[in-house]
Amino acid sequence: MRLTKFEHAALLIEQSGRKLFIDPGSFTTAITDAASTAAVVITHEHPDHWTPEQLRRILTASPDAVVFGPEGVVDAVREADPSIAVTRVDPGDTVEAGPFTLTFSGGRHAVIHSSIPVIDNVGVLVNDVLYYPGDSWAVPEGVAVDLLAVPAGAPWLKIAEAMDYVLEVKPKRSFATHEMVLSTAGKGMAGERLRWATEQGGGEYLALQPGDSIDL
Repeated sequence: MRLTKFEHAALLIEQSGRKLFIDPGSFTTAITDAASTAAVVITHEHPDHWTPEQLRRILTASPDAVVFGPEGVVDAVREADPSIAVTRVDPGDTVEAGPFTLTFSGGRHAVIHSSIPVIDNVGVLVNDVLYYPGDSWAVPEGVAVDLLAVPAGAPWLKIAEAMDYVLEVKPKRSFATHEMVLSTAGKGMAGERLRWATEQGGGEYLALQPGDSIDL
């Protein structure tokens, strides 16, 4: 299984010649190579995690790909483009899509501000190896996380929360995601804090940049 990090929150996982995209949104360059896509996971409805244009590009290349998301995503995609079908998933669900086993957890987006409604959000565990919480600090239950994608910059987080999250999960490996709202200097500082937190649990921090790939 191979992971490629894109800008912001978007990830590509490849296995056995099939692709899985996670959160290809408005801060991510246009997806241009989407042939053989088995599935797309959208953790929540905010546009930095999905756009109709990104989904259309993927589904044009792979019409049989299944799009998964929580209820809020189902409603948002239906409103934006009724021709795109989204299969609803809830925390606790496990689904199969090609060579990918997807287990969902969490349920709610982290609080941005008391004036802003809290929306649906699911974290996703891929093949019991990669865990990405979306915009939340949801911890997958009963799982020793091999690789953790850690949100590093957002209106809803501070770096102390991200560090505490890594300390709680204790992944074998971690890397920063959700960081396009940070400057180059900010990304560097966040990465060093996440490195420290990962190493406290005996893990390794991977300073992945957009376009970097690793084998899992």
